[in-house]
Amino acid sequence: MKRVALYLQDKHSLQEGMEYAQYAESKGFEAVWQAESRLVRDAIVPMAAFAAVTSKIKVGSGVINNWTRNIGLLASTFLTLDDLAPDRVICGIGAWWDPLAANVGISRARPLKAMRETIEVMRRLLNMETVTFDGEFHKVKEIKLDVVHGNTNPRNVPLMIGATGPKMLELTGKIADGCVLNYCVSPAYNDDALELLDKGARSVGKTLDDIDRPQLIVCSVDQDEDKARHAAKWLLTQYLAQQPHIAMASKTPPEIVEKVQSILGWPCTKEQVSQAMQFVPDEIVDRISASGTPEQVRKKVQAYIDHGCTCPILYPMADDVKLMIDTFAVT
Repeated sequence: MKRVALYLQDKHSLQEGMEYAQYAESKGFEAVWQAESRLVRDAIVPMAAFAAVTSKIKVGSGVINNWTRNIGLLASTFLTLDDLAPDRVICGIGAWWDPLAANVGISRARPLKAMRETIEVMRRLLNMETVTFDGEFHKVKEIKLDVVHGNTNPRNVPLMIGATGPKMLELTGKIADGCVLNYCVSPAYNDDALELLDKGARSVGKTLDDIDRPQLIVCSVDQDEDKARHAAKWLLTQYLAQQPHIAMASKTPPEIVEKVQSILGWPCTKEQVSQAMQFVPDEIVDRISASGTPEQVRKKVQAYIDHGCTCPILYPMADDVKLMIDTFAVT
């Protein structure tokens, strides 16, 4: 495969993440993406760290939310990242999820309108325009990224939406540079997602080819197939319990989701995850992740590409991260 990227969350220390970013760059990986979903590790600090120790690989947020940062601060943050790594920064942004958002006081009312406003104002600011915008979620008056000492040119920061639901997918096709397709889904999930992206794109005179489609994929690689599957199941169990939109998109039977949710919530303990894992069948792990030996995972990741993913973003769950990177080395 010609394009491949690395995904890091909080499983590894920042120092390890920096080493993995360098190693992925040496193996021809296109990008390293940093998660920001649970209340554990923000995306911006790791992105800066990865950018500082590399020279070619792109760094992306996979994904930040559009509720918790003022739009002016958000734009200046990505301006700063672009100063550090010119033309290597990707802004992946999503609508977050409940119950986490509600638990920290965020009301995700009208998420489509909120996302549309965010993308519009963000794009104009990064284009170095002076912006006045009187929206429902963003109200700004004659603001701009007022660079005095430095690059005053428009910034090349692609804006990609992490979309899962049908309406957000269609909106993404209309307004974004790309869609960060979610993980914990089967390759077949992409078929309907691409139809919605294409519908949105065509409504504004674009085509599906104008929408980049990188996709998060849980990727657990071990020479021992059972060990690889177990490592992936650890993560999938948490997501099926804690993130209802992913549980729905995964098409996991409701009785399994309900059983897992009855054991663990958010936050959870390692003991609760271990207890709940026994109720997640191996066939579900095989269907919604790329887990197994190197040869097996290459075939499984290829299935996502065959269903429209343009760049797999691989989340390593097994212990040997460099084995996963080597498995998908481009150079």
